[in-house]
Amino acid sequence: QVQLVESGGGLVQSGGSLRLSCAASGFTFSGMSLGWFRQAPGKEREFVAASAYDTDNTYYEDSVKGRFTISRDNAKNTVYLQMNSLRPEDTAVYYCAATAYARDIRTRQNYRYWGQGTQVTVSS
Repeated sequence: QVQLVESGGGLVQSGGSLRLSCAASGFTFSGMSLGWFRQAPGKEREFVAASAYDTDNTYYEDSVKGRFTISRDNAKNTVYLQMNSLRPEDTAVYYCAATAYARDIRTRQNYRYWGQGTQVTVSS
């Protein structure tokens, strides 16, 4: 049974940092690309960052480049999202996801497995 379990969300002031973790089980972690998406109230779920399994290439949504870093530990079956210089507009539920795709991993529809999400709230 595939499971993705996020943790690390919370309330932080503008300019602060959080590190999200996503523990995976039930599939070959090293053979899957991992992504982070977020969904703010009233908005569609959007791409944040992704890590391709075959090349270790990483991809970021423009507004988080230079502030967020995705990383993965294949030995621990865990993917992380380090978020620095947080802004109120980063407030959302953050989801991790897994896909067998190695390309087009910015596309939400290409992800098969999803976690339940963790709330991140940035106060101004």
